[in-house]
Amino acid sequence: MHRVASGYGLVEAPVWDDEQGLYFSDVLGGGVFRLGLDDHVSEVIPKRRGVGGMALHENGGLIVGGRNIAWVAPGGETRVLLEPSAIPGAIGFNDLTTDRAGRVYVGSLCYRVFADPPKPGFLHVIDLDGSMRTLSDGVMLTNGLGFSPDGRRLYHSDARAGLVRVYDVAADGSVGPWRQFCTLGEGRVADGLKVAADGSVWVADARGSRVAVFEPDGRHRADLEVPLPMVTSLCFASNDLRDLYVVTGSEGGPNDQSGSIFRTRVETPGLALAPARVPT
Repeated sequence: MHRVASGYGLVEAPVWDDEQGLYFSDVLGGGVFRLGLDDHVSEVIPKRRGVGGMALHENGGLIVGGRNIAWVAPGGETRVLLEPSAIPGAIGFNDLTTDRAGRVYVGSLCYRVFADPPKPGFLHVIDLDGSMRTLSDGVMLTNGLGFSPDGRRLYHSDARAGLVRVYDVAADGSVGPWRQFCTLGEGRVADGLKVAADGSVWVADARGSRVAVFEPDGRHRADLEVPLPMVTSLCFASNDLRDLYVVTGSEGGPNDQSGSIFRTRVETPGLALAPARVPT
């Protein structure tokens, strides 16, 4: 793996744009950044902390999580799409993804992750008319989200429960009861995830120095080793979606600003993520 950027507290929320490069956040240090096609890093959204998930929007700009779900235009204009006050007990949001229609799926947090005892949160969807539905509950620490290639299954990491959930998805975007898809092993933490074109599920192991790859039926396929322990998320990139970016936090690294971005080539291409089409 080639390290292409470093010096961050906790890198999260990688999302690929064919024309602009890789967007990512520093959850602890604040800010959203872009690693350009020339590997130059620039700041896109200053200061905003706690961004655990992002998506491109079809009209430009980014959907970002954290203290709320908001659309941020290229020039900095910000419009809030969902406040935690709309959800009993919620204080913010973590990771998010989009389905093929452009709905936004996001998990809510009901406690400060690094400070409070755990309280279960929820899974929600922001529909194409801007309304919100709560789809599932009991998520101890919501993390990575991703759809199967046919859009009929949604995978969802629950880091504190140590597993990845899977839901069956209906045509209207609702989901059925969750079941266990996989676990990463004793003491391991399922963080961000992405789904590849062959249906395999690639999960960041936040305590394991690896990306764990699972078959569509949940069997463990392989591990991709990462030079730092705290692997937080990943993103397929480039025109053929065979460049893999892996992002990390600083925990277990040489200092508290060692959060990094690594890049490698993989044989299995990823799935392109549809842009959000929710109203802004």
